[in-house]
Amino acid sequence: MKRGKNYLESAKLVDRSRLYDPEEALELVQKTARAKFDETIEVSIRLGVDPRHADQQVRGAVVLPHGTGKTVKVLVIAKGEKAKEAEEAGADFVGAEDMIAKIQNENWFGFDVCVATPDMMGLVGRLGRILGPKGLMPNPKSGTVTMDVARAIQDIKAGKVEYRLDKTAIIHVPIGKKSFGTQKLLENLHTLMDAIIKAKPAAAKGTYLRSVVISSTMGPGIRLNAAKF
Repeated sequence: MKRGKNYLESAKLVDRSRLYDPEEALELVQKTARAKFDETIEVSIRLGVDPRHADQQVRGAVVLPHGTGKTVKVLVIAKGEKAKEAEEAGADFVGAEDMIAKIQNENWFGFDVCVATPDMMGLVGRLGRILGPKGLMPNPKSGTVTMDVARAIQDIKAGKVEYRLDKTAIIHVPIGKKSFGTQKLLENLHTLMDAIIKAKPAAAKGTYLRSVVISSTMGPGIRLNAAKF
């Protein structure tokens, strides 16, 4: 793979044989973020679980104390009072059959998170094949299937992130922007890691945190000392 000049310069700053302490790694990742835009800082966590087994799935959501730095657009699928509640709580899009038809017929994805009330899941279920692969399907485990739509919107707007194991047993989650500075990124990182550790399945055997790597959008990966969590 061909690497750009900035990436190669950044890679020289990282000792690939080292496991960095979280604070030191976050200071370093900001130095390796050399793009002209405010790069996102992401953490990738490899877990000692088998994603093929239902009893070893790791999935949930957590509100980061300082958010992600991204403006999130929320779609709420609800009717009646709950639709009104969603509008008052600041949802960007609110609807029922009309929104479902818009997604189905127009291939519309102008939102980042979809929240639905339980009574609407029969209709929303039709969108499983469309929303599922994009990670947009409402799910009770992530708090996006709920009657308390106002609280769900509030949490999402405040910086709620969803973590979910992929097929390779890795979780990828953004923890903020380069401009946040070390302290805010560190607090977000610890909040996320605490949630993932608490979500450890009872069926998981051996080492749970296999590796933790942070990187900026355009920068190299920096390996963290997982024992620090």
